[in-house]
Amino acid sequence: MGPDMATATQAAARAPQTNSRPLRAWQQAALGKYEEESPKDFLVTATPGAGKTTFALTLAARLLAKREVARVIVVCPTDHLRMQWADAADAMGIALDPNLTNAVGPVRAGTQGYVTTYAQVAGKPMLHAARATTVKTLVILDEVHHAGDGLSWGEAVEEAYGRAARRLCLTGTPFRTKADERIPFVKYVEDGFEGQGGLMSTADFTYGYKEALADSVVRPVVFAAYTGTSRWRNSAGEVVAASLSEAGTRSVEMQAWRTALDPKGQWVPHVIAAMDDRITHLREEGGMPDAAGLVLASDQDDAREYAKIVRRVTGKAPELILSDDPKASKKIEKFNKGGARIAVCVRMVSEGVDVPRAAVLAWMTSYRTPLFFAQAVGRVVRARTPHESATVFLPAVRPLLSLAASMEEQRNHVMPPPKTQPDEELEALDLPPREPREGEMQKWEALEADARFAHVLHSGTAHTGEGSPAVVPLEADAEDFLGIPGLLTPAQTAELLAKRDDELRLRIAASHARGDDDFMVVEDHPEEDEVGRSWRDAAELRREINRLVNRIAAKTSQPQAVVHTQLRQSVPGPPSASASVDVLRARRERLRTML
Repeated sequence: MGPDMATATQAAARAPQTNSRPLRAWQQAALGKYEEESPKDFLVTATPGAGKTTFALTLAARLLAKREVARVIVVCPTDHLRMQWADAADAMGIALDPNLTNAVGPVRAGTQGYVTTYAQVAGKPMLHAARATTVKTLVILDEVHHAGDGLSWGEAVEEAYGRAARRLCLTGTPFRTKADERIPFVKYVEDGFEGQGGLMSTADFTYGYKEALADSVVRPVVFAAYTGTSRWRNSAGEVVAASLSEAGTRSVEMQAWRTALDPKGQWVPHVIAAMDDRITHLREEGGMPDAAGLVLASDQDDAREYAKIVRRVTGKAPELILSDDPKASKKIEKFNKGGARIAVCVRMVSEGVDVPRAAVLAWMTSYRTPLFFAQAVGRVVRARTPHESATVFLPAVRPLLSLAASMEEQRNHVMPPPKTQPDEELEALDLPPREPREGEMQKWEALEADARFAHVLHSGTAHTGEGSPAVVPLEADAEDFLGIPGLLTPAQTAELLAKRDDELRLRIAASHARGDDDFMVVEDHPEEDEVGRSWRDAAELRREINRLVNRIAAKTSQPQAVVHTQLRQSVPGPPSASASVDVLRARRERLRTML
């Protein structure tokens, strides 16, 4: 019996637990349809925050318990989501290893599968094909539209999992592809989107934002738009001024938008102050004592500057989460479980990352595609209790207001075809870099930008709060700032935001007067203890074994490889990279006796 077959036998013997929490109605309905049809391929489209992970793992647990599959493989977009999937699976009694690399051959003993990324699958598709066919396997393709981010990714996914026993595809939004670019395992119908003659995905089960809102699965979203006047110097050296909401041409609007996002202006600190005000209200009066907010930046330089502004305006250091930071995943986990008010990030929390206490989003990025918008807003709509609401602060520019209005109409988002390169899907503003190259003239320069509340968007209608006859005066103690729809009318919500606008302007002026711009962004909340998950135990054991081997090698003047060989002779089993937790513990104890 080979190592993979032995692993499968051990995994089957460990009966996974079904979800102890009651399933939502849509999850039960989707499971019922799946079990009735018992399909090879099944695509679920469910709005962000609806509980796709719980549905998928419940299905996996049932298939494992019935021995219809003996292994589960999850493919997701990012490394952080690997950890998130592994933790969720562990809570349901399914041991999935998120640290299995392409350098390790077989699936580790003591696990029932692993979590990988689309990039890893593209690196060695035949390796993943072998892992998926040695035993009957359920492959879960999370946010499957990422298989269309590049031709090589789609081909790799098909090569790796074309012969898997079962495949479950998940996405938060329907999507389109070009006529000649099909994402594997997805069913399509012809679609004449903008005359392109492309294809539109069709799901086996769909659960949209409208249904989730009616079921109180997600929070209602209030979109608060902020305008302002931007001033910049163009390539001819002329100073141009324009309003975000009245910019005229598309080119002028985009340059006004980019200027507003510049950290040197007043638009960013004003909106951050409004965001902080909202978080304070949610914590003190809104029934969310751990409420938090997310600031989305376009790039890492802006993110660092925004973090400084958050510290200056709020007096608290935010969590700064950058994609090239090796501690990024731990920072997301710490922010999720901790008490920090605000996290500033670029793309790390835009898709799939679960931070239920985040209820406020500040859109300080130039990204404007429907896919990114839906996924980013999805980070703050996950409901935990009834009567929660989410707030999105955004620039009052037509591309974003159009996307917000589409969500307000609660229609299905149909995503355009993915671009050839992953980063192109973000469709950032096409403007010259902020700093010129050496020897070149300054082509564009942001000068300044102010901010003022524009309106609240509700059902496609902008409510400014200025003298509307629908506004009924409220007592001071009855004002529910940015209240839950139904308690305050949209016009009343707009009136309250407008009232606070002057107060925020004074607050920003005072923060500038203090002159405390220069500081280091530090973490003012301690590291949390690692969760004692089985896969985390294995990772720590491997690190400890390597440290002990180094000590013994230094003590005995032997090469480390020799010590490793002696260790495997004393405690037989696969190499440490593939060994189970029990074998690793035994090896650690053996090494301790050798010191």
